[in-house]
Amino acid sequence: MFTKILIANRGEIACRVAATARRLGIATVAVYSDADADAKHVAACDEAYWIGPAAAAESYLRADRILAIAERCGAQAIHPGYGFLSENEGFANAIAAAGLVFIGPPAAAIAAMGSKSAAKDLMGKAGVPLVPGYHGAEQDAGYLKGQADEIGYPVLIKASAGGGGKGMRIVVQSADFEAALQSCRREAKNSFGDDRVLIERYVQQPRHIEIQVFADSHGGCVYLFERDCSVQRRHQKVIEEAPAPGMPPERRQAMGEAAVAAARAVGYVGAGTVEFIADQAGNFHFMEMNTRLQVEHPVTEMITGYDLVEWQLRVASGEALPVTQKQLAIHGHAIEARVYAETPLKNFLPSIGHLAHLRTPEASNFAGQGSPALPGGGRAVLPVAVRIDSGVRENDDITPFYDPMIAKLIVWGADREQAIARMKQALACYEVAGPGTNIEFLARLMRNESFGAGELDTGLIERERADLLPEPAAPSLRTLAIAAAAVLANEANAARRTAAPASGSAADPALDTPSDWSDPWSAPSGWRSASVLARLLPFTDSAGSYAVEVDYHRDAYLVRLAGEAISLADVRLDAATRRLRCRCGDEVIEVGCVIDGETIDLFLEQGPRAIGYAPPLAHAGDEAVDPGRLTAPMPGKVIALLVASGERVAAGQPLVIMEAMKMEHTIAAPYDGEIKQILYAVGDQVIEGARLIEMGAA
Repeated sequence: MFTKILIANRGEIACRVAATARRLGIATVAVYSDADADAKHVAACDEAYWIGPAAAAESYLRADRILAIAERCGAQAIHPGYGFLSENEGFANAIAAAGLVFIGPPAAAIAAMGSKSAAKDLMGKAGVPLVPGYHGAEQDAGYLKGQADEIGYPVLIKASAGGGGKGMRIVVQSADFEAALQSCRREAKNSFGDDRVLIERYVQQPRHIEIQVFADSHGGCVYLFERDCSVQRRHQKVIEEAPAPGMPPERRQAMGEAAVAAARAVGYVGAGTVEFIADQAGNFHFMEMNTRLQVEHPVTEMITGYDLVEWQLRVASGEALPVTQKQLAIHGHAIEARVYAETPLKNFLPSIGHLAHLRTPEASNFAGQGSPALPGGGRAVLPVAVRIDSGVRENDDITPFYDPMIAKLIVWGADREQAIARMKQALACYEVAGPGTNIEFLARLMRNESFGAGELDTGLIERERADLLPEPAAPSLRTLAIAAAAVLANEANAARRTAAPASGSAADPALDTPSDWSDPWSAPSGWRSASVLARLLPFTDSAGSYAVEVDYHRDAYLVRLAGEAISLADVRLDAATRRLRCRCGDEVIEVGCVIDGETIDLFLEQGPRAIGYAPPLAHAGDEAVDPGRLTAPMPGKVIALLVASGERVAAGQPLVIMEAMKMEHTIAAPYDGEIKQILYAVGDQVIEGARLIEMGAA
């Protein structure tokens, strides 16, 4: 077994590998970029070395720097995690040439499966069923379009060297092919340094089923059953679960044996995933093989009871697999939800920002109930009902340089119904303030009838859009009253920090009610002896603006809006725990509450709610918004300008393409008009809200 390894990655996978290595007595070495100097994975390892600037191309993709650090610190092996260099044949060869161990498959296996086109040819010769398509070397745009026309629409354009949903476009008609091809190639070049593509017939209502395989250097190879990864947005997975709902045992065995055959065909060693696309009738076709550990590997660990990272370390050090295929069995059901910093209602655009507040559900041991008896040796994963794999902590920043995933939230249940129930409970306890998140979207997904019934395919999110992504609705008076309670309690806390009570005792920010002040004239309650103070609180959210009236009474407040009223009393905000307590009508309420600038984040039982609050004079001098100034919806890089100054454009016409966190976003003209000025060039980095183009009316 190794005594020291270098982890050539960041985020939750680096933390995950460090935790398993520590348990096995292996020292770990982290690498970090400028953006990650204080990151969680750096603290999780025994040593850490700076590797370069924030951009991945100058840090985590620099194989030469990683190898130099490994040799300098005395590491015996390098774990690549996933993403970055994990499936880079040259990196694996360079590690071997340096006399170190690559904790992954042989470079030849990476090469065989690294090109989707070559892999499909190999699988076709091995008799594995394939989706009709073109996987050849000819990459002329006209030739590719001809192939697509011959295959028949809809078709799927995919980056040949791609993965993770990057460099993938669905084309439904011939006229759209050229633009989709250009976009796919740009994204593929940016993500993988290779703009070659393949074309396949797009399977209608497909399910994405993948098989976890593991092989050792002694001839052993097993499959650890399947994961259903059909629930996707932007061709990227959102929910993964194991086993796949409705999977018959005979099909599970057929897919598992096909995956093992694929691994053996390339002399595979280590952890890998063979991905299949399946139609609703149960027919399955080889899609690709990921020659690394997958992001969603925890659900496999939860149903089998084995630590796959430990298996990686043991197999890479020359040990045999601890079990045979016959000794493996499925126990219960596991679901993983990817908690992202993103804005679902803006087409899941990445969101960056400071994690001002991060409160997670507690991982809970279910005391071994239903815990599998694990044959064959090896250490089992501690069975838990809730597990969180994360690479960030409170007060960290989500930057535009890397994937915006905050955490993987994984739950286990005796069956799928219990697993869904536990996921609902866990999401209700997950609080994030700062960047936007998909937590409310995930909660809606868990409540969705189609998902609950196991009616899964890759189009589920779009098909259920009305339920999963409804237009913003105005908050109830109760919600606005809670927001008002937050403002009032926060003001009282601020007053106590600047003025002690008349008795001269120290201020206590937890005491915010009028009765806490012996001098009524200096109390922050607003109470008057001969009249009622009425105040207007302006609130906003994504659905609109609300002028809430608050009447101050001696022991309570009356909150009014549009002829309705509700009382507030006993209003207190604990600044340390960020818990707001109040009596709202006849109900005693305690909720999470974070006030950051002009945003109030409320974590209500029905889901998180962000309410904007700005005092009336706060923006008195601000300029009026000019709709002719098109702005960046997120921080990122300008990668294409599709118009020129002086050009006349039509409403909806694409003007600029931006890229952030390896995702493209197209900015279109809001109306018919003329391009007055282009303010940035291709390659420029811009901040969120930056003016990109000035337009004038036609």
